[in-house]
Amino acid sequence: MTTDATTTDRAAFEASWRDWQRAQEARLADPHGFLAITGLHWLDSRPQRFPDAPGTWHTGPDGVVLALDDGEEVVIGGVPVHGEHRFGVLAERSGVDVEWGDAVIEVAKRGGHDIVRPRHPDAPLRTAFTGTPAYAPDPRWSVTGRYVPFDAPRPTTVGAAVEGLEHVYDAPGRVEFELAGRQLSLTAFPGRGAGALMVLFTDATSGVTTYAANRSLAIAPPAEDGTVVLDFNRAANLPCAYTDLATCPLPPAGNRLPVAVEAGQKLPRERGGV
Repeated sequence: MTTDATTTDRAAFEASWRDWQRAQEARLADPHGFLAITGLHWLDSRPQRFPDAPGTWHTGPDGVVLALDDGEEVVIGGVPVHGEHRFGVLAERSGVDVEWGDAVIEVAKRGGHDIVRPRHPDAPLRTAFTGTPAYAPDPRWSVTGRYVPFDAPRPTTVGAAVEGLEHVYDAPGRVEFELAGRQLSLTAFPGRGAGALMVLFTDATSGVTTYAANRSLAIAPPAEDGTVVLDFNRAANLPCAYTDLATCPLPPAGNRLPVAVEAGQKLPRERGGV
């Protein structure tokens, strides 16, 4: 029996998508991934203790400070720490991991606020995780578009999964494409890696078969002529689709697609998906 090129290409396309889906789930369910988070603690000038982290925490103009009790030890950057540790002023969307036994305590800045977010491997959300439902991969949802850079990056304020919190991104441009017979565009944010892009969006499936607040799509760096590929089969849930202990950004105004993107990851079982 012979196999034509179309069948071979489809099999390779589906195998590549399965690899991507497995990698997405592995990152999510890592022993210190987002499903392992047990608390989202907001710091201020008052020293605070938390049931899932060591010591006492506070923040101020000079940054986050941890005061450990006698006999307590954490490891930061491979170095054992006792007593008081000053993290200094953290940059927005940056963070430091503090090892404490088999847990990792994330110390970070989100939306201008310093937070402590412990991650414990035995967190019930993580240990009960069985995977994320998704649409079957279909090449028709992989479309070619065009990246149109702005004259200068545009500071773009978006909301967050946490009420009252805001994120600001410098949007370098937008992507234009055709989907379901319609000319559409999405504001793009910087992605992971030089030149890469990321779009946050909702569509007509949001709140029905997919998570209501957002999905994200990574886009490889544009070609010299601005050509990009938007493979909506790889539309991914952000951590807030699984847990209320995430501070994920919401899509910018205008990034709601008026079509049903029946591709990519669906509403997680943790939120009632099937």
